[in-house]
Amino acid sequence: MYSKPISTKRRNGFTLVELMVVFVLLAMMGALVAVKTRTYIISSKQNAARVEISKICQALESFYAAYDRYPTNDEGLAILAKPNEKFADGLLDKLPKDPWKNPYQYNNPGSRGAYDVISYGADGKPGGDGANMDLTNHDEENKTN
Repeated sequence: MYSKPISTKRRNGFTLVELMVVFVLLAMMGALVAVKTRTYIISSKQNAARVEISKICQALESFYAAYDRYPTNDEGLAILAKPNEKFADGLLDKLPKDPWKNPYQYNNPGSRGAYDVISYGADGKPGGDGANMDLTNHDEENKTN
């Protein structure tokens, strides 16, 4: 009688379907991490802008205390970084830009006070929500009161 030998051949590797399942799972996990990370990045940039706006407002108040006026629109925030007779190093180390690399906007008189300090968010344009949300010194006043 003739009998077939039992195959002792072992499978060496993964099938295409198994590899595709692994890649799909990795892609899904990567997308989830990317979405969560993006939310934290946006939040941290907005918090950094709020801190800088607060620092600019402190410099504006120091300017007011020294000169009994706020900078004009023509002088803008740049005057806060310039050395002068009362502040040898200036009130700010440098003229700050918001976390999205856009200059802060300064308006005197402001819409709801003596002045406005505004960051227009990621898009650099007025209006928007999420990452494009405008941040102003008035937002800070509302949060601290």
